[in-house]
Amino acid sequence: MSSRKVAAPAGGAASIAGCPLFPANNPWRQNISAAPLNPRSTAWVANIGASGFLHPDFGSDPSYGIPITVVPASQAPVPVTFTAYGSESDPGPYPIPSTARIEAGGDAHVLVASGNCHLYELYGAARSGTGWTAQSGAVFNLNSNALRPAGWTSADAAGLPILPGLVRRDEVAAGHIDHALRFTIARTQKGYISPATHAAGSSTDPNVAPMGARFRLKASFDLTPYHGAARVILQALKTYGMFVADNGSNWYLSGTTDTGWNDDDLNQLKRVPGSAFEAVNTGAVHAG
Repeated sequence: MSSRKVAAPAGGAASIAGCPLFPANNPWRQNISAAPLNPRSTAWVANIGASGFLHPDFGSDPSYGIPITVVPASQAPVPVTFTAYGSESDPGPYPIPSTARIEAGGDAHVLVASGNCHLYELYGAARSGTGWTAQSGAVFNLNSNALRPAGWTSADAAGLPILPGLVRRDEVAAGHIDHALRFTIARTQKGYISPATHAAGSSTDPNVAPMGARFRLKASFDLTPYHGAARVILQALKTYGMFVADNGSNWYLSGTTDTGWNDDDLNQLKRVPGSAFEAVNTGAVHAG
């Protein structure tokens, strides 16, 4: 893979399952390289850890990362029973095959991209008879900018879709990622910034970042020492940034489960300090 600088245009041709990855003017596809700084940027970075480092929470080990299952539009829907957040979940049935891959670990996400141009995402998923059980679930129309209702969760704590925030190997191989990414932080404010719709933190300190806060890699950060997948990912973080989507380890960047990842390549990301990031101003914090 070339290590040349990647020119990632605004609203690039992001896609999945033969469908657009949301409309070109969707927040996930917004170029925020020139967006104004959030007035809380320095405080938010300090709270997450300016001396910490970016960490790829995915790699060739199948116990890391979040898998994606792609199905045709003809995939038969099956029942889904919700066990925790049913009132905030989109009711089934969902076209999730019994062979759909479940994320290893406690979150047990199932992400299905359908040729009918919808995403079907489950949290805490398990197979149950001919269908599934899950703590929560959400359906997203890939041709729409519609958000979850205010205050609602999704299969992710922030109420966001998960799939568009993942680093995918097919996009890295193409040499460019044309959308924002997803990352976690340990402590979040009791609030959220659109396109997030849900808060999962308890802190009322405005110096703690809320769900939906968007960070970018500083324009001044030198990409010359980086190559391959790391270079492509870092360019995307300069152009599109990354959303706070869940509580977890600080600066942990999400990607797909794929045995084809080159871990030595991805490990370059671990040299990128938290101080290399800044928060951009993408809207007001809504009370959680």
